[in-house]
Amino acid sequence: MAFTKLGLAKQIVEGVRAVGYTEPTPIQLRAIPLILEGRDLIGSAQTGTGKTAAFALPILTRLERHTHGPRVLVLEPTRELAAQVETAFRGFARFTDLRITVVFGGVGYGAQTSALRGGVDVLVATPGRLLDHLGRGNCRLNGVQYLVLDEADRMLDMGFLPDVRRILKQCPTQRHTSLFSATIPPEIETLIQWAMKDPQVVQIGTRRSPAETVCHAIYPVASNQKSELLIELLRRLDWDSVIVFCRTKHGADRAAHILKNARHSVAVLHSNRTQSEREQALRGFRDGRYDVLVATDIAARGLDILSVSHVINYDVPQHPEDYVHRIGRTGRAQALGDAITIMTAEDAMHVHAIERFIGQRIPRTKIENFNYQYTALFDEGQGGRPALHERRARGARIGRGYFCGPSRRR
Repeated sequence: MAFTKLGLAKQIVEGVRAVGYTEPTPIQLRAIPLILEGRDLIGSAQTGTGKTAAFALPILTRLERHTHGPRVLVLEPTRELAAQVETAFRGFARFTDLRITVVFGGVGYGAQTSALRGGVDVLVATPGRLLDHLGRGNCRLNGVQYLVLDEADRMLDMGFLPDVRRILKQCPTQRHTSLFSATIPPEIETLIQWAMKDPQVVQIGTRRSPAETVCHAIYPVASNQKSELLIELLRRLDWDSVIVFCRTKHGADRAAHILKNARHSVAVLHSNRTQSEREQALRGFRDGRYDVLVATDIAARGLDILSVSHVINYDVPQHPEDYVHRIGRTGRAQALGDAITIMTAEDAMHVHAIERFIGQRIPRTKIENFNYQYTALFDEGQGGRPALHERRARGARIGRGYFCGPSRRR
């Protein structure tokens, strides 16, 4: 089905064509008609499925023309996601007179204040900075007709739910509400019951399932050899670009320092970096100026980073959902990718939780001729199903595991 048959406004369809979209994705096919009908919506889909367009296109169609607003409020958990969603709205609305702006922390208030006071139709915001603007009297939400809560479970993880509730209390009760969330924990369920009216549920794909194009491997190691193993992996692997995920901001800075000393070009992304530093890191990584991006889970969801050949979990994620989101940065758009997890004895419980969550055992492997210190993890044995790398039999061998995909020599 073409976008022209979904009931979208002509100028919005022109915007869709201008940004290069040709056919609607499954989430768009199901969500757009419901939002056009005015039905509240709970959406769940894997990353990279066109979720932003699923809510942006019907909302822009219903707005029609510019008036003094905001009439649309989209809440995002991070600056990067907010900026990305604002860019998407601008692209879709390029042939209209609708005004779109974004507000987030880490930058000054001046330009944001001017935009808000000048009148906007679509406001994309992070909760904390929006509350600051509301407290300063720079905008009011009494005209909001469409509310979108994006990455709701991520906002819960980051402690934003109380702020979200404060914001929603300033919005009209008669409004359309869309909520997108990978999981629905009890706190989100309570929010849904309080904030939404008879929502329709649209679920595309199985969120627990990593992409079939991603090969998984776990490298057990003693905790004091993690950094040494990381450097050795990067020395031996065939790779183009790598995201190294760490659990904490301090850990990310430390890992980046180690990799820089090993003569890698490294960018760092976490919430303590200024907005300009974060934008520079992402831009440099996308452009190839940096071949390694060290990040916390701020980069695990939603960010549009293509052509990542490898994801390395330097720290095992504590929540199984985060594993799926992290490795979703590779193997995108049917490309081949590798997901590598460095595991210490302290991580065993979290690794087993991940395996239960995704419904498969991840193969354990070792690098040949690496001077391993003994760890009880080695007693687990290799066991389990053959690695995807071995089953596919299309890669270069490293140690006792295989990595799928064509040669990626640097």
